[in-house]
Amino acid sequence: MVTGSDRVNRVLSRLEALVSIETPTGDAGGMTAAHVLVRSWLEPILGDAVVESVEGITHLLWPGGQAPRLLLLGHLDTVFPLGTLIGRPFARDDDRLTGPGVFDMKSGVVIMAEALATARHARDVAVLLTSDEETGSSTSRGLIEREAARAGSVLVLEPSLAGALKVARRGGSMYRLDVHGRSAHAGLEPWAGRSALTELAHQVLALPALADEERGTTVNPTVARAGTATNVIPDHAELRVDVRAETIAELERVDRAMRALRAHTPDVGVVVTGGVNRPPMERASSEELLATARSVAAHLGQSDLDAVSAGGASDGNFTAAVGARTLDGLGPNGGGAHAVDEWVSLASTLERIDLVAGIIDLVAAEPR
Repeated sequence: MVTGSDRVNRVLSRLEALVSIETPTGDAGGMTAAHVLVRSWLEPILGDAVVESVEGITHLLWPGGQAPRLLLLGHLDTVFPLGTLIGRPFARDDDRLTGPGVFDMKSGVVIMAEALATARHARDVAVLLTSDEETGSSTSRGLIEREAARAGSVLVLEPSLAGALKVARRGGSMYRLDVHGRSAHAGLEPWAGRSALTELAHQVLALPALADEERGTTVNPTVARAGTATNVIPDHAELRVDVRAETIAELERVDRAMRALRAHTPDVGVVVTGGVNRPPMERASSEELLATARSVAAHLGQSDLDAVSAGGASDGNFTAAVGARTLDGLGPNGGGAHAVDEWVSLASTLERIDLVAGIIDLVAAEPR
């Protein structure tokens, strides 16, 4: 018999073990170690995992048979570079658990494993854990869309927003601007050069005008690089741009504007690459599963579940776009995603285990 203290100890042990494996996107060694650990949790429940390799990036899939009733979706990669753990290892301060990736979203993976161990219908569930969500899911998108369409219903174990479930998300686009000028000696003949950096400054200042605050559309230059030495007019500069919008029409409007960008500086070229990465996740895709989740929470005696629209995108944007019912933000309460003060609540983590297990069993019992 599993007691409450047994579960607490196991959750803490598992979360510490997973957080203590550094998994920045693209680090094959860390990802392999995380895969071994998570497989040791899930394979006794679901059977052997299928390792899906796309362009050298591996993802873990448990297909859930020929006709799964539900897909549990998450990712194992984090934004934190190797070595972060040295200065910020997993730690507990009463209810507060900290460490790189603990909120986004290693606690969600632990919740997933514990919920499957609790649910009566775990064998009716497919599970997909990807390795490149933090960089746009370029290699996992096809898998996500395929498995979401196959299951028809998806629970995304991304973090909650102050405990609230996420029933809508803005879509996102990512762009790269390459600016090509001409180098010259900055002291002897600067007039012979064409500064890619000066042109980049024009673009940085002009791009936010493509945003539309009333429609919830943002256009933000985020990363810039230029130059090789102080005394050299830079012949190349690079800019990354993040775009978010609530509708596909807005993403397409900004996309047209981005592709129409022209240089302000004579004899300098601007090349734009990239585009729409994640379509918006609209509220209608979450309505039925939200009602199920609220029914489960009431049965468990948990607090009423709030539901919010989130500014950030997730893989739930992809699953909703293929027509799958999608409920996101089923991870625990916490905060500080992608930051040095990242944390989760232990009590909330334990609550979410029971909530997810209950949703699994209710969805599995629905008429096909």
